[in-house]
Amino acid sequence: MQIDPEDAVIGENPRMRRAPAQNRVKDMFDQIKRRFPKKPPAFLLCILPERKNCDIYGPWKRACLADFGIVTQCLSPPPVINDQYVTNLLLKINAKLGGLNSLLEMEEKHAIPLVSRVPTMILGMDVSHGSPQRDLPSVAAVVSSLDWPLISRYRAPVCTQSPRLEMIESLFKQEGDNDRGLIRELIEDFGNSCRKLPQQIIIFRDGVSEGQFTQVLNKELPQIIEACKFLQDDWSPKFMVIVAQKNHHTRFFRDSNDGSNVPAGTVVDKGICHHRGYDFYMCAHAGRIGTRPTHYHVLYDEIGFTPDDLEELVHSLSYVYQRSTSAISVVAPVYYAHLAAAQVRQFVKLDESSETGSSASGGPAPVPELPRLNDRVRSSMFFC
Repeated sequence: MQIDPEDAVIGENPRMRRAPAQNRVKDMFDQIKRRFPKKPPAFLLCILPERKNCDIYGPWKRACLADFGIVTQCLSPPPVINDQYVTNLLLKINAKLGGLNSLLEMEEKHAIPLVSRVPTMILGMDVSHGSPQRDLPSVAAVVSSLDWPLISRYRAPVCTQSPRLEMIESLFKQEGDNDRGLIRELIEDFGNSCRKLPQQIIIFRDGVSEGQFTQVLNKELPQIIEACKFLQDDWSPKFMVIVAQKNHHTRFFRDSNDGSNVPAGTVVDKGICHHRGYDFYMCAHAGRIGTRPTHYHVLYDEIGFTPDDLEELVHSLSYVYQRSTSAISVVAPVYYAHLAAAQVRQFVKLDESSETGSSASGGPAPVPELPRLNDRVRSSMFFC
């Protein structure tokens, strides 16, 4: 990869360092606009003055992604800069700028069972909740795959919703003759990237307990189906809904005394699984002894995966996380949804948006809307 020299190095005005975070960010962008008067730069590397979660991180990200449409990478001053640190940083930068750090051989050969043969969109869904002591808005993120038959590139719209509400409300949101929900724009972007509408939609849902499985099928899935029908009445893709759970007490150990962990890619789909349900455990990554596997529950399947093919797909999706050179503990779309919700939460100080959780009239406080991402970065992997 050929890297051009930097166009500019801009430092913060020392007199602004005790000013409010919003004023500091505004002053920096005044400098950037003077240096780039015609159009904003394509990429900004920001060295924060202190730890990553300092008070200017959220306003800075909001200005870059929502106001100006600039891809940005922040880093706090590291104690030691070595090759591993720089490599990890470049993995994130390359993914944000539209590159792919790795591809599965199965992707390149179009050999993923069922997925490579039929246009398939993969969704990851998660909801991030605020402090339990206060009625703070929750943030929902839905991540979807692009560039079928690849399964390595994703994008993510995010929205706010009522405090502590786990079910996502804005998957389908009709306003007059338009749908303003999250699913519509994901389907349109999928169609633009591969010139086809998906005929199969695989949904990975994170953060729900077994008592909420019925709500996923009765509230969220109908919204997604309605969004598809609203977009094109004669189009009816097949659906599959899978819940990924990490919050459980099951652990795997090898039946040996050599002190080693179960090998990466271990799958358990009988014996300790539900006697009537369709579920399995997977320890896709190499971890310490007693590593917690991910428990996958198949709630709905119109596609017709065999257990072996589904486990192979889940295993493959654990290797497409662009910030890592090895497998992670859960499928990448779920991890991306968690990252997107957490990062966009920083755009506005949701933890300061309401001290009492109620309005002056005594009712629930209105849920603040998040700013929309700029069109220049809307389809990027800004969450990496």
